Amino acid sequence: MYSQALNTASAPADTSDAAARFQVRIDAEERIEPNDSMPEQYRRTLIRQISQHAHSEIVGMLPEGNWITRAPSLRRKAALLAKVQDEGGHGLYLYAAAETLGQSREELVEQLLSGRAKYSSIFNYPTLSWADIGTIGWLVDGAAIMNQIPLCRCSYGPYARAMIRICKEESFHQRQGYEIMLTLCRGTAEQKSMAQDALNRWWWPCLMMFGPPDTQSQHSDTSMRWKIKRFTNDALRQKFVDATVPQGLHLGLTFPDPALRFDGGHWVFGEIDWDEFRRVLAGDGPCNRERLAARRQAHEDGAWVREAARAWAAKQKVAA
Repeated sequence: MYSQALNTASAPADTSDAAARFQVRIDAEERIEPNDSMPEQYRRTLIRQISQHAHSEIVGMLPEGNWITRAPSLRRKAALLAKVQDEGGHGLYLYAAAETLGQSREELVEQLLSGRAKYSSIFNYPTLSWADIGTIGWLVDGAAIMNQIPLCRCSYGPYARAMIRICKEESFHQRQGYEIMLTLCRGTAEQKSMAQDALNRWWWPCLMMFGPPDTQSQHSDTSMRWKIKRFTNDALRQKFVDATVPQGLHLGLTFPDPALRFDGGHWVFGEIDWDEFRRVLAGDGPCNRERLAARRQAHEDGAWVREAARAWAAKQKVAA
């Protein structure tokens, strides 16, 4: 989910003695800290991945924030408010982790607003019904957890430590989403139909969240050698499918994949439309323009807060 932007050209691998010593530390499962020596490619790879992760958390607030005022009960509204607040906090943790690598938060935000930085393709799909909120919690956050738990063992210390709290909160989000789906599926025929429609629309984009197939992923080997990633895209995708299909069947839902079958201890699934994935990631999804427009507007609306903070800091500096 958070390596979709890693399919870009990068500097050639460093073959120096320093790089060899660095790899020895990685192989020994040592944590790399901000002041440690590290290859430039390692640093840049981490900045790309952590910043994409942070951008995804921030943009991911938008599809759900759209439903806060329309949640069907006060309980649902309070839970959704808490979840959206959590996502904002996750973005801040991750921007702070990226800053330890020498990249300022202002630069990272500018890259997002200008469209030069990527975020997870899944957040470019619309939320058309309340069932979409349940499906996002169940599937999108479920996929995120599948990707994020191994990141708690990432070789870069600040990123790994940030992920511990994030994973705990994402686990709550996933349970919240599944409970919404369970309630809908046990409700009226119309409610269950709404849940089925949401699953039909979100299933394939969720499988795309893990990034391109391993045969098309240019830097997975390097990221795994440095223990930034612990599993390949395809391995994580399969773990997600194996965990999620039984949950959907328990709900009484049907997956929109005629090729789906259980074979050899795993759920085998059909071919993913990678053309759609590339199109959405390139900026031509259902809500790409809407999402960036909303973030730019929010950034402009918050200009007075940043100006006030700078003025206060300057005043405090003079007083000191």
